Amino acid sequence: MMRTRAVLLLPAAAFLLFSEEIVKTPINNDDVRVLDVIVQPHEKTSLHEHKFNRVMIYRTAGSQDFQYESGKRNTLTFTENEVKWSPIEGKHIAAVATEKPVNIVEIELKKPGAGKAVTTAIDPLKVDKKHYRLEFENDQVRVFRVKIGPGESTPIHEHQLKRVNLYLTDARIRVTNADGKVDLTPHKAGELLEGGPAKHSEQNTGDKPVEILVTELKY
Repeated sequence: MMRTRAVLLLPAAAFLLFSEEIVKTPINNDDVRVLDVIVQPHEKTSLHEHKFNRVMIYRTAGSQDFQYESGKRNTLTFTENEVKWSPIEGKHIAAVATEKPVNIVEIELKKPGAGKAVTTAIDPLKVDKKHYRLEFENDQVRVFRVKIGPGESTPIHEHQLKRVNLYLTDARIRVTNADGKVDLTPHKAGELLEGGPAKHSEQNTGDKPVEILVTELKY
């Protein structure tokens, strides 16, 4: 599995939209740009638009008010660790409507959807429905949630697509690859990692449940 731990700040121009926000880019490559944003309550952004469709992961519960250039308004409400699809919708102003800061992970999809199919017979969504649950799927992404209880293991399964993993909890997972190689690396809640094709099984060696959101890229 490929990993990245670098934390890069966005260019200064980006802060014109987010004067009181904390914005980091833990992943930025040819396929995606991932923003880890802390949004302060009641502060409006400047009028802006997003150039790419996005997967939005709300690390904290809250709501945002949106006012579009067209005059349309709406309020988006989200729960802790909820994931949503956010297509390009034109220029708008946004503001957190709740009283506490909101942490949002935004996965910008740089390439158009190709609808790349998963063909393996040991797709985790097929062979391990206990631990893997599909959140949503379209021609650009397949997003699923992984929950592994203390001491529980997954059967051997295969990831065929590139992916972005967000650890929602701390994790101590023993990964056993198809060739028998074992990898035991701890992860912290909020950690974002890139992943490539892999075939392995996993065991939660900790004493608490592990939860991960996986965004597979279908291009």
